Formats: sequence, structure tokens, C-alpha cells
Amino acid sequence: MARRLSDTAGVSESFRDLSLFVAAYEERSFTAAALRENATQPGVSQHIRKLEDRLGVRLFTRGTGPVIPTPAGDALYGRAVEILRAREAAERAVRAYGHALEGEVHVGLMPTMTRCALAPALDRFIREQPNVIVRITEAYSAMLTPLTGTGELDFAVVPAFGGTTGLRVQPFLRTAEVLVSAAGSDLPHMGSIRLADLGTLRLALPSPRNTRRQTLETYFASNAVAVERLVELDAMLGTLDLVATGHWMTVLPAIMMANEAERRHFTVTRLADPPLMLELVLIQPLRRSLSAPAAAFLAVLEQETVRLNAGWDREAPAV
Repeated sequence: MARRLSDTAGVSESFRDLSLFVAAYEERSFTAAALRENATQPGVSQHIRKLEDRLGVRLFTRGTGPVIPTPAGDALYGRAVEILRAREAAERAVRAYGHALEGEVHVGLMPTMTRCALAPALDRFIREQPNVIVRITEAYSAMLTPLTGTGELDFAVVPAFGGTTGLRVQPFLRTAEVLVSAAGSDLPHMGSIRLADLGTLRLALPSPRNTRRQTLETYFASNAVAVERLVELDAMLGTLDLVATGHWMTVLPAIMMANEAERRHFTVTRLADPPLMLELVLIQPLRRSLSAPAAAFLAVLEQETVRLNAGWDREAPAV
């Protein structure tokens, strides 16, 4: 029996070695890895040194700056995250037999997702899983991406990007970009139009820190869209209030304005000749699998998002 307990402790210690190695690899710092994994910097160094001794190879080059993975470290990283994900998935699969869903889910969403899609998804999920606590952080991708990488968020939905170390990225939704103007606008509500045909525009757009900003500027430049005046707002409620005055317009993802087909608080017009699409992706920590509550909430969120986006799946006739 003592031998078995010792073996179990050794396996747990090996997983701890791998967890700290992955943290150091992704953070490029033993100090940052220690903070992330609730350890001490000397403890991280000791675990990684022990792992190196066991494998007989150096995993990092150490100097005065960031720790740099060796080729052996690069090779181990991919395998290590697979092992950690498999272990967590196995543990969750077994626990699922013991009780119904319970626990916490922490999700990161942009205003694109929170304005229309979140409420029906959250209401439905809470009714179906009353013992799960859902926490939502609303922010732009510049904040959500690092929070997901450190594991503070179970998952987040952000615009497609080039990817980064430590994240698993997969497609989530493709939605149209639409022109939003005041309710009394002369533009065709739920129709489509060429922006270049509107003359000079007064636009409220997100700052360059927002992933969509560069895409929008490229679209304007490529399609002869004249912008008379531009105001930068990283505040979605403020942007919509400004548009409601009738003097400004903005470009937003269609999924965010899905309810306007019936509410008509704003005039929503699809961009045409050419259309402009936004690719949203799901990101989650590479080293972790989704918990059962997180996976269940994601499934509901995906279903509600697809339902709301269905009206924009086909091209609207140009006016």
C-alpha cells in the first residue's frame, strides 16, 4: 500500500513539473509562471531543473532577460499541453458521473456578443443549470485574449487574429458588418447599400487598439469610401447614443444589431459591393479542456448566436 501511495504522489509531482514547465514556456519568465501557478520563483526553477535532470536535456536557456526555450523545450511543450489536457478531461469525465452540473464558468465577451446574444443564452442556461454560476467579463479582444491565456477565463469570443502561444483558437461565427444610422435615416432598413455612394461620412469607430479598426480602414480605402470626420470611441453605449443623434453613423457586426429588425431603434443597412464580413473565433487556454459547465454554456451560446445571425446569412438586395 505504501508503494502505491508513493507511486501516486510521484505521478502528481510529474504533472506539477509539466504544469510549471508549460507556464514558464508561455510566460517566458519563471517569476510570471510562479504568479500564474500560485508557486514561488525558486520552486518553479527547482521543478524545471528536476524535469531537465530526469530528461537529461536543457529545456531553457537562462540569462538576464526572458528565459528562452531550447529546441528540446519547444518539442516538449506540445506534448506537455496534450498530457495536461488529457488528464483534466479524464478527471472531468469521471466526476460527471457523480453529480449534476455545478461550479463556476467565467466567460469573456465583447459588446458584439453581449448586446443581443448574451441575454437569451444566459436566461436559458440558468433555467437549465441553476446550480452553475456564470460570470461574464465584457471587454475588447486586447483585454480578453491575455486573460484567456492566463486561464482567468474559461473561454472568450473575439475577432479572428494571428494566434498566440498558449491559446487554442477555433472558428465561432461569421457575421456581416452593417452600417448603423439613426432611426429616422433615409437609408434602407435591413437592405444593403454601397458606402461609396453615400458621399462623405461622419463615423464613430473604435480606436486602433480594437482588432476591427484596421479591417474597417482597409475596406474604406479599398472601396473609395470618403470619411469627412472620424471620432474614436471604445464605448459601445456611447457610440450608439451618438449615432442616435442623427449626425453620426457607425459600422458594427450584424449579430450585435440582430434585434433591430423588429425594434427599429436604429436603421441597420448591410454593406454591399463588396460585403464586409467579420470572423469571430473561440479562444481557450491550450493547456486546459473545457469544464462540463463551461462546455454546456458554450453550446447554448453558440445555438443562440446562430439563431440570431440566421437573418444575415443571405445577401440582401442592393438599393
